[in-house]
Amino acid sequence: MTATPSPQSRSTALGDVWYQNVRQYADRLALWAPHLEPPVKLTYRQMCEQICCFASGLQAVGVKVGDRVALIADNSPRWLIADRGSLMAGTVNVPRSSSAPETELDYILEHSGSSVAILEDRATLERLHPSLKRLGIRTTILLSDQTHPSCLSYPDLMARGASREFDPPALERSQLATIIYTSGTTGRPKGVMLSHGNFMHQVEAIGLAVQPQPGERFLSILPTWHSYERSGEYFLLSRGCELVYTTRRSIKQDLKTYAPHYMVAVPRIWETVYEGVQRQFREKSPLLQKVIFFCLGASERWVRLGRALHNRSLDRDPLTPLQALAARLQRALLTPIHALGNLLVYQKVRQAVGPNFRFAISGGGALADHLETFYEIVGIDILVGYGLTETSPVLTVRPLEHNVRGTSGLPLKETEVQICDPDTLVPLPRASTLSAAKQRKGIVRARGPQIMLGYYRNPEATAKVLDAEGWFNTGDLGWLAPDGQIVLTGRAKDTIVLTSGENIEPQPLENACARSPWVDQIVVVGQDQKRLAALVYPNLLQVAQSFGTAIAPQLRQLTQSDDPAHWLERPEAIELLTSQPAVRAAVLSDLQQRLKQRPGYRPDEQLGDFRFVPEPFSIENGLMTQTYKIRRNRVVERYAREISELYG
Repeated sequence: MTATPSPQSRSTALGDVWYQNVRQYADRLALWAPHLEPPVKLTYRQMCEQICCFASGLQAVGVKVGDRVALIADNSPRWLIADRGSLMAGTVNVPRSSSAPETELDYILEHSGSSVAILEDRATLERLHPSLKRLGIRTTILLSDQTHPSCLSYPDLMARGASREFDPPALERSQLATIIYTSGTTGRPKGVMLSHGNFMHQVEAIGLAVQPQPGERFLSILPTWHSYERSGEYFLLSRGCELVYTTRRSIKQDLKTYAPHYMVAVPRIWETVYEGVQRQFREKSPLLQKVIFFCLGASERWVRLGRALHNRSLDRDPLTPLQALAARLQRALLTPIHALGNLLVYQKVRQAVGPNFRFAISGGGALADHLETFYEIVGIDILVGYGLTETSPVLTVRPLEHNVRGTSGLPLKETEVQICDPDTLVPLPRASTLSAAKQRKGIVRARGPQIMLGYYRNPEATAKVLDAEGWFNTGDLGWLAPDGQIVLTGRAKDTIVLTSGENIEPQPLENACARSPWVDQIVVVGQDQKRLAALVYPNLLQVAQSFGTAIAPQLRQLTQSDDPAHWLERPEAIELLTSQPAVRAAVLSDLQQRLKQRPGYRPDEQLGDFRFVPEPFSIENGLMTQTYKIRRNRVVERYAREISELYG
């Protein structure tokens, strides 16, 4: 292809990364999409050639530096080519999923001032045709081979790019690269402006905590247009790694088939894996279940003692010499039981994620304590990071050599994090002991090269979160451990204020309740009420297996089956099952007991009641963001009647 310039040609800051890839990893595999028909594989040389060819094609159709280019598509090698190619050409791309609601996409197209639209396929074009026509989008490109009189297909654009020399524009790190519209929980999404320098900081700084080697493989499952997955891909590809695209449906098999070394994911994925393992445990014989859970209990004590001995515990200050001696003795006694658990269970869980798996990177939300502990028990390292779209996104990450469970890690290089008084935003003094640090909870603010330029065409919203000195108000609550690791406790805007004036952070309570075998998802509510309550989507199979026997004749009459799995195929059978007083009483009692067992439990954190909801919170029904965060306000709006009944 004639579109590829020499590595010495002018290029964007991110463009330099792709040229360097060619010099170092030319014939290594870069991208692999095994679930496409036909499957797609690209080496680093091929990837860079296609990126430059796409950029040249944009220039050929009149796209200029600084033009807003909407990129409305989902994970695929062509998405990556379009993203890197549009950045290489000096445009400002505006990415979003093709499955987003039409009203949201219409708003993004109009608000961003996009003059070019790169769309997933012809179906996306037909959905958005009225908006494209109304807004006067001058150029439309499909990322498919499909043709349409009003737009260019992907092969058409690539052919135009290959027929001419690519002229890389001279761009600075300070220049705008992308506008990512936040999912948000209420109101219109805000356009986060990220520069080339914001992304380059991530490429250069994450390596201080994570050092993947050329040729190592990682699975890609998160939305690639989101800053979390996007920066993760930029970083891992800059290190010569191999990206394999997977899906929610195929991830379990892909872990075995492609044996990745890493995976970038969100807590919900680790919850799903955990729930699957727990379901397998419950299918064992009663005797084997007792052995498994006995080993897990002993291993949890073994793990927590190890944390205390290595000063990696958030439960207490460092041990005295006498306490350390006692802990070593206790741990030695538990080691044979932990070894038995490894022989019977833990190694099989590790095998399920593949023989090469080194560690996982988790972000986009807190990882519940029971998940942290379970994965530590079975020997799977999860490095939790923290950040927001507005911070490109990574602010902090846990280093592998000091993986303190429960924290969100240490700040990246050139990154400052402070905890401020929620009312005055005055920084709180650092504490020298763990017990004192826990008392200094406040708003998390951050400053560094990854902080956004601001919200596009929204100076008022920008001024609310970004001050003149560059400090960004994350809106998160947390505290700083004595070693500088940040511990998040919730979102300031998620705080529930009871009529008593007590402020409650729902997320830790939900994490505790999520351990119940009868709970799949839970949202705690109670704003301006006397007490807390919850909306629960149950683990239906577990509920059916535990309580279905008592009403088996009625269920059999409805479904013509004695199989609990078949009962769940009929909505009326599910309604009958979940309406049983015994089910409600058992679930409420279990949730209340789990909350009482939380460290630092307060009576005002107890649930007074709950309601089952008829469907899970999901991306498809609008109750979750693309990164699997529950949209609390939308849940409250959707189930306003049920919440009203809880407090009736």
